[in-house]
Amino acid sequence: MRIEAEPKLDFDDVLIRPKRSRLKSRAEVDVSRTFRMPHAGVEVTGVPVIAANMDTVGTLKMAAALAEYDIFTALHKHIPLEDMKAADISGAFSFVTFGIDDITKIDNVMNTLGSNSINKICLDVANGYTEYFLDFIKRVRDHHPGKVIMAGNVATPDMTEALILAGADIVKVGIGPGSACMTRAMTGIGYPQISAIIECADAAHGLSGFICADGGCKMPGDVSKAFAAGADFVMLGGMFAGHTETLNEEQLAALAENDNQIEYYGMSSEVAMNKYAGGMAKHRASEGRVVRIDYKGDVAHTVQEILGGLRSACTYVGASRLKEFSKRATFVIKK
Repeated sequence: MRIEAEPKLDFDDVLIRPKRSRLKSRAEVDVSRTFRMPHAGVEVTGVPVIAANMDTVGTLKMAAALAEYDIFTALHKHIPLEDMKAADISGAFSFVTFGIDDITKIDNVMNTLGSNSINKICLDVANGYTEYFLDFIKRVRDHHPGKVIMAGNVATPDMTEALILAGADIVKVGIGPGSACMTRAMTGIGYPQISAIIECADAAHGLSGFICADGGCKMPGDVSKAFAAGADFVMLGGMFAGHTETLNEEQLAALAENDNQIEYYGMSSEVAMNKYAGGMAKHRASEGRVVRIDYKGDVAHTVQEILGGLRSACTYVGASRLKEFSKRATFVIKK
């Protein structure tokens, strides 16, 4: 056993210090970015916000809605292949999610969706620290050399480097910070998210890779803090949950009798395990919680709040482009 004595920071521990700026208006700020993927060798352009790969967030309707704003969606892994094939979604802004699946399944899905121009894979596991996961990333990269691969989750620079060297273009960073995640409570494992972003971004950028900050953003200011800390992409679950685009017709019809509330839950929760795995396996415990949240209406208003807050944050530090934001930002510690 050893103890790391250096303090680590979370979203609530810091604020971004304002600086003099030549910008006249937040309308001057460009929040889109273009990234050259180190392994896939392709360019990805858009607003680098990603709807999380949860079945209460990463739906086909959400993907179609967010693509209108050049925002990305990681489609949850339980969407039937035929539904994805038939959906009118933009391949430019959609990731297809897999766990540690049979490589044949990934080959079949990605080859089938090739005609939809979908070339982005999200490999999602709760614990990205296993050698098995690294080997699996290598296999997926060998089978799909030209596809963008986002993989995680990890929270430390050593494994960020390992995932990129294994073939990931983007590493998902975050262990336990999400509002519907109970990993920290159930296991004691975790890492404060601002420090994780800063340290993992430094590691990834040294290898020409990228990170996606996943979890912990409760309001638009947190999204700004994540980008200021060096995140290339920011994944949002709770902030995108509860919108019209995440609900089916039955759920929409039942809103009145449910006091205009819906359930939002983690994909490691007992609810998700019962829904997709036939129940909770005896060797594991639930690491996700069920949260009741108010219905938020269409996602357009939330998008405006997130992007408006981000543009405003950029003007406060004099960054005319999102790419410049982390270089101009300075954090002050609140405590």
